[in-house]
Amino acid sequence: MDVKGSPPAYTAVDAPPPWGRSRIRRGRALRLVVITCIAFIAFAQWRQISSPSPPSQELNAHGLSLKQLQENLATCAKLRKPAEDPIGAGRERNARYLDGHSPTLIKNATIWVGEPAEGTSAEDARKGKGYDWINADVYLEYGLIKEVGSSIAESRIAADTIVFNAQGRPLTAGIIDMHSHAGVGPLPELRGYEDSNEVSSDITPYVRSIDGFHPYDHQIEVIKSGGVTTSLILPGSANNMGGEAFVIKHATGKSDGRNETSINDMLADPERNWRFMKMACGENPKRVYGKSGEHGPTSRMGESWEFRHAFEQATQYVREQDDWCEAAAAGLQNVKRYLRQEIRWNSLGALLRDQVRLNTHCYTIPDLEAFIEHTNEFKFKLRAFHHAHQTYMVPDVLKRAYGGEPPASALFSESMWYKAEAFFASEHAGKYLWDNGLTPIYVSDNPVLNAQHVVFEAAKAYRHGLPYHVALASVTTAPAYRLGFGKRLGKVKAGFDADIVVWDSDPLSVGATPVQVWIDGTAQFEDPVELHKPDAKVMVPDEKLANIVEKPELLDEVIFTGVSHVLLPGVESNRQTHTVVFSKGKIACIGACVRERDVASRSDTTIIKLENGYLTDSLTAFGSTVGLNAIDAEKETDNGDNAKIFSRAEDGLRLDDTKLHTAYKYGVTKAISAPKFRGAGTHYGTSAGFLTGATSALEKGAVFASDVAVHYTLDQAAKTGDTTSISVAVGALRRKLLEAAALEESPADAYCEAAFLAKVVNGSLPLVITAQSADSISSAVKVKATVEAVTNSTLRLVILGGAESWLVADQLADAGVGVILSPLFSYATTWDQRRALTGAPLTNGTAIDRLLDAGVPVAVGVNQDFEVYDLGLQAGIVYKNGGGRLSEKQALGLVSGNIYKLLGVKQPGAAEGHFVIHEGNPLEIGSRVKGVAGGRREMTVF
Repeated sequence: MDVKGSPPAYTAVDAPPPWGRSRIRRGRALRLVVITCIAFIAFAQWRQISSPSPPSQELNAHGLSLKQLQENLATCAKLRKPAEDPIGAGRERNARYLDGHSPTLIKNATIWVGEPAEGTSAEDARKGKGYDWINADVYLEYGLIKEVGSSIAESRIAADTIVFNAQGRPLTAGIIDMHSHAGVGPLPELRGYEDSNEVSSDITPYVRSIDGFHPYDHQIEVIKSGGVTTSLILPGSANNMGGEAFVIKHATGKSDGRNETSINDMLADPERNWRFMKMACGENPKRVYGKSGEHGPTSRMGESWEFRHAFEQATQYVREQDDWCEAAAAGLQNVKRYLRQEIRWNSLGALLRDQVRLNTHCYTIPDLEAFIEHTNEFKFKLRAFHHAHQTYMVPDVLKRAYGGEPPASALFSESMWYKAEAFFASEHAGKYLWDNGLTPIYVSDNPVLNAQHVVFEAAKAYRHGLPYHVALASVTTAPAYRLGFGKRLGKVKAGFDADIVVWDSDPLSVGATPVQVWIDGTAQFEDPVELHKPDAKVMVPDEKLANIVEKPELLDEVIFTGVSHVLLPGVESNRQTHTVVFSKGKIACIGACVRERDVASRSDTTIIKLENGYLTDSLTAFGSTVGLNAIDAEKETDNGDNAKIFSRAEDGLRLDDTKLHTAYKYGVTKAISAPKFRGAGTHYGTSAGFLTGATSALEKGAVFASDVAVHYTLDQAAKTGDTTSISVAVGALRRKLLEAAALEESPADAYCEAAFLAKVVNGSLPLVITAQSADSISSAVKVKATVEAVTNSTLRLVILGGAESWLVADQLADAGVGVILSPLFSYATTWDQRRALTGAPLTNGTAIDRLLDAGVPVAVGVNQDFEVYDLGLQAGIVYKNGGGRLSEKQALGLVSGNIYKLLGVKQPGAAEGHFVIHEGNPLEIGSRVKGVAGGRREMTVF
């Protein structure tokens, strides 16, 4: 039944036959298709006849777009254009200048221009002749130094000029840090913001540090507060080819005179005349990428292949581009392809065309020599080796570099021993390089070192023999030249960028601090904290510092004359000069006990005449790994981490190594070290006091205190294994102490953890807690109170670290808790240190100032082992910048006697044959150790 709306029948009977009507319809369709095709062909021919043809110049003979080919040909001109240093003189305004900023006149300054007086020969200039500080004014306008001269009249300058009176204080160009990771490795260190290395491949010349730069990194402001106005922001050193780098100025955001917080706004050269690149040799890349049997490099041989293979491909890329450009220049009609352009090889191609300033991280002789060979094989220039600890050993190798100009060495003054590659470093490297016609530059590798104090690296290089003018150049003119900014940065001259620092004292003096910093002529601190130093005079360079004693003498009797200051504890003297006699391990007499004529007649005894001698305590390194570790990153040389089992440092002592020899040489004759918990700077177990000059722990008196203190760690490192949180770690410590308090008899094992904790709770051993945050410190103080309430005894608690201890200074004083600051000046490298005080001009004082004001007992520890070089200078900074809080003797006590008072341990002092003779004040940069007595029969004399 056919019902309306029903589906059609679906049966074989109802289906249409296979032929019939369908065949007729298919024929009609075929005719329709043929007619349509004929019509389309006719239409197309009509269109071709009636429409004008496209001009023949739109495509060449091979069908390529002439417009794109012309654009490619224009690119050829850019590829072949040599890069040049951006001009300085001749500009009317700095490209970075923003309208609305008033000019500035800095009056009455003592200026380091940065170059010798006109007419000084190159030979004399290298010797330091022609360099001097001048008294003058500096006029800044449109982001430039417009004039440097005596008594610039205010009537000759703009009416809205800001006048700053320098009051005779030193003025230099802004400091330049040529090796920094600020912004790409922001502080405090957090995984979410760490962007310094692209580790997807060993060869990544195409990545750019600017793409991972965080302009709101607070460390940028901290760095600037140290007078650093310009930094080269490099990718990290995980890769053989790490990527492109960028030079920035430390001014961003409205508070710094900029319109917004912008990365591009920070570029030192907005016109981007030069490009920059970072590469790295040695241990880092082979450790990060080497995986045996899968991929390399696993060795330095493999690294050389990685370099050469990449340069080979880049060379082929450049050759193809050059061939194309030559063919295109002859005529575009016959060009068969477009110009090859690949971002992957663009950066390396630019390097081979001398448009990139290359900086390479290389330490060792094989690294240095291999890379110098690469420069000659592939014809590219290298501007500086970084880290470069062994460059001083092979000056002639550096002079073989392609391009006729040896690379500079971007160094640390003392930072060494942290890995095998840094083991053969020398504090005198800068002097040795300069003496061999090479250029030393001092850098921070921020955050490895705090770039706020990069000028202090140059100061210590001067202390170790580098000429004064070269040391100042090493952080101003030398890096400016190597970065291609030699016409704009690093000098105080008309036409240079107006990056200026006025200092409260000679910039190479201990504790030198900026009073104000200008970038592009704009003052960077609205209300800077100013340290009041009565004497802001510049120093007279001491050429005697260049006289390095390579091999000191060992004498069992020696006489020092001309000792003008005796700073030994408990010794007071009103004499103007003293004679000090050392005999058979002890001070035989001080002062009038030996008459001058008697001294003169003793031809059998060595007599050392001093001009300004100081007699002081020897120093103590507390909290470091010296004595337990020779090379930080080499487990074969290390006592090892100690996270699970309580142990004693005395059982792991390894003496007579380079660290200890250096410590002794610089007057650190004693050390107190504890086993590491998890890495350097964390502790677990009992510390031992020992002599740095001992050859073994069996030597008589080598260990002067077997178990000095019991150490625990309550910073982020405490979160390991079953200890999942800080609160668990605090709870576990409280429980252990209460269990020790409940013991009815001493454990059978007198060396077990419980036995030592029993001594802690009865007050006979101090408890040292490694902690940086005010929160962990507060928890430790509460644990102390809890235990004391149960035991009715006083628990002697000492905080080691203490970056944020200033926040609870009053409470620490009330609780009788002492602090050993380590580092002395924290710069918030970790979250636990984020509220650290960085000092003037940003903050009013540092942690040690606040602690001293509150009456907290304070000492200074060793955060990194290389600090044994300059413990006296750290005490000097506290003295110079402390506003009279401490005397010279009290300042030295921070790194000697105070440590023993905090721990309740008798100090091996002068009576036991521990003292140091200095030429010059040991709190000043120009002092030299002349004699070290460290409990031995002989004195080491320099």
